[in-house]
Formats: sequence, structure tokens, C-alpha cells
Amino acid sequence: MSTAKPAHIFDREREWQGLAAFVTDTTPGATLGVVSGRRRQGKSFLLQALARETGGLYFAATEATEAESLRLFADALLRHTRQPLEQPFRDWDDAVRYLFRQFRSTPVLVVLDEFPFLSRVSPALPSIIQRELGPGGTGANSSVRLVLCGSAMSVMGRILSGRAPLRGRLSLELVVQPFRYIEAAAFWGIADPYLAILVHSVVGGTPAYGRELARGGSPSSRDDFDAWVARTVLNPQSPLFREARYLLAEESDIREPAIYHSVLAAIASGNTTNGAIGGYTGRRSDELTHPLTVLEDSGLITREPDLFRRGRANYRITEPLISFYEAVMRRYWAELELGLAEAVWRSAKVSFSARVLCPHFEALCRLWATFAGADLFGEVPGEIGHGVVNDPAERAQIEVDVAALAAASPTGPRRVLSLGDCKWGEVMGLRHLARLSRARDLLAVKKYDTRSTAFVCYSAAGFDRGLRAAAKRDPGRVLLIGPEDLYNVGG
Repeated sequence: MSTAKPAHIFDREREWQGLAAFVTDTTPGATLGVVSGRRRQGKSFLLQALARETGGLYFAATEATEAESLRLFADALLRHTRQPLEQPFRDWDDAVRYLFRQFRSTPVLVVLDEFPFLSRVSPALPSIIQRELGPGGTGANSSVRLVLCGSAMSVMGRILSGRAPLRGRLSLELVVQPFRYIEAAAFWGIADPYLAILVHSVVGGTPAYGRELARGGSPSSRDDFDAWVARTVLNPQSPLFREARYLLAEESDIREPAIYHSVLAAIASGNTTNGAIGGYTGRRSDELTHPLTVLEDSGLITREPDLFRRGRANYRITEPLISFYEAVMRRYWAELELGLAEAVWRSAKVSFSARVLCPHFEALCRLWATFAGADLFGEVPGEIGHGVVNDPAERAQIEVDVAALAAASPTGPRRVLSLGDCKWGEVMGLRHLARLSRARDLLAVKKYDTRSTAFVCYSAAGFDRGLRAAAKRDPGRVLLIGPEDLYNVGG
């Protein structure tokens, strides 16, 4: 069998290598893998290609009753093996046993895609698979390499969590993530780093948004960005227009969309702490525990701890299109449906910059620091994130957008590798450097080791003459990072 990645699959080298190693593993007995990830990341695309290359069986479930799903699965088996069944499958007991007995020599890939559709109407299916993979099951003498794939992240997570039947049975667990920002720029064919960040702040790294949903392709230049937004995301005739709504609706654990949209709107509006979200939504903190947990389990938000204040954290939306929808589109929905995209965008650009673009730029800078950390600091940072430093003398707080800490030491104080400030539309100067210097001094008082702390200024608008001179005088201590630098690092 061939396991070479087809030329038509962009990137995904690590994912393909992991899947190919799983399929070609010659360990005796059937093995199980789980592939998950939000919709439109290319999971099915990858698995279909792998099935074609290796001669495997790919079965995509639909929303159907158990009886119909069993008939469809039997039809797929017949087409693959060309061996008619002696009798129809009565239940998934019959189907799983037959599957494992059918393949006993060389490893064979079998994909059950959209597995949540199957397990929803046949709750015993995970237990049946677990039993047949266990001692005495038909999987012991089988060569099946079974992959369960699904997009409902909370459902797929439950398959493997706690006391779930399949916990501990996996040989492969693969989460297909969106393209990272560097790969996303290449995928969209954007060479200008500034423009790449603008586009990524709207559609992120989801492959299908570029391949299928953005019918107008990528913007041709920075000057074309506004028109591109109007003709794609804000265009009610574009598939991207309602995509953010669908992302939320597709999660089966979300039964009351109103509170979830309100939570996301709160975060997109800058209310990123538990208390601030409660104030925005009019709900107590304990009433937010469940929706926040569901959104985290679904991969739509993430909880980021404050590196300098123990027990404090901020929530961040991980899907840029949802941030864009909540911050820009939701409040102008009626106007957008009337086709007033250009007028809406003129009104919403300030909000877009403050609530979407600037936070997104900060997140990309933290990701860049993760990639570049070893080269910048001579070691891999133990933690990279944001933090707030209290300034009692000034009765103020200094927000550090990108902080890099060394790994915790059992014998000495925590070393601060770097403190960074991010500005998208503001030329940075010496006052930004002074602010970082003040944060360093305050952290030293708190017994952090700041003797080798570097100051990093991140700006898409540039740096004034004074700051450039300071960086030239002390190139190891003062670093200036622009959009082009963010795209000049591997990862």
C-alpha cells in the first residue's frame, strides 16, 4: 500500500505521518484511533485521501436511525469487499464483530466518520467496540485499523474521558487544528504579512474558508481588504455569512444558544474575566460555569491564566470568525441581510480594530514568542502568556501583553525572560519601553528574577526614532518586532 501524502493535500505533514504510521502498524490485533477537530478543518478530506491511498474503507455516517445506519454501513462493506452478507446486521454487535472478522491479514484502515451521529442513536456502540477490542473479543485476531472521527468536540471528548468505555484503548489520538497563521498565509496565497494578519483576524486558519466558502478568494492587496470583507463575510449571499452561527449550532451540548451567544459577545467586547462576563450577561458566576465549560470543551474559547496574579484568568475566543461575528456582525444583522455591507463596514471598522484585530494581534505575538523562544532567550520558555502587574504607587495596573517566564526552579526565584507590549495601529516609542521597564522593576520587588529580562515591542504601525535608537544601543535587551518578523519563524 502507498502511504505517500498526495500532492493535492496542503501542509498537514505531521497529521499525515501520524495517520500513516497508525495504518501501517503491524502489531497483532485490531487497533483504535480517534480523529477530532471542529468542522471544516479537513479531517474527512485527510481520511478520505488516506483510505484511497491505502485501500481502506471510508464510511461517512448521516443523521439516521440505527437500522438505516446499519444498512448503509453494510452497503459500504459490500462495495469494499465485494462479498455479500449472509444476513443483514441486526445491531451493531453483529456489525462490529463481522467487521473485525472480515480483515485478518494485512492492516486495513476502516474509518467511521461523523461518529457522533452513530453514537447518538446507538449509545452502546462505544461499549461494543471496547468489548471487541478487549481480551476475548474478535479484535484480537483482526487487522482492522479503526478510526472514529467527529466534529462535535464535546461529544468526541466524552468518548475518551473519565470512565468512558474507550478510555485506554487508543493507539492514536489526533486533533486536526486550523492552520497556524504562517501556514494560513501560504494557503491563502498572501505574501504581505500585514495583510495576512488582517485576513487571519477574520477567518483564521480554517482550510474550507479559503477553499470552499470565500468565493472571491483572498484580497489582492491591503487596499482591497475592505472590499473583500464586504463581498465575503458581510455578504448575505456568501456561505461565510452565516458560518459563525452554524459553528455554535452544530455543538450538540448547546441547547440554549442565547446564553452562549451572550457569553461570546461579552468576551468579544473585552469582558474577558468571569466577573466581567457575568456583569455583561446579567448572570451570576455560578450560572456561567456550565456554558463556559461547554464552550471550552467545544474548542471555541480558551481560559488563559494571568502569569502574575495567581487564580486570575481571562477567556479568549479561539475561532476568529466567531469573534468577528460577535463584535461586528451580530449588532448589524438586519442591515447586513438588507445588503448594506459597505455601510455597515464603514461604521464597524473602529469596533473591528479595537475588539477583534488588536486582541488577535496580541495572540499571534504570543504564538510567535512560543515559536521563537529558544532562539530569542537561549532556552525554551516554561510559560508564555499575558499578565497584569499592580503598581501601588501609581494606583494603576500595567498590562503585559506577552510575558515569557523560564521554567519554575525549585531552588530560586522565577526568571522573567521577556516582557512585551503589543500595538496594532500605534507607532511605539520610548514611553512604551518605560512602561515595560516599570513592570520589570515591580516584578523584581515581588522576588522575580529580572536581571536578564528582555523588553519586546510588537507593532504593526512601526517604531519612532527614539525607540529604534534604544534598540540599536542594546540589541540584546530591547527587541522591535513587526509583522514581517512574525512570519520569519518556523514552527
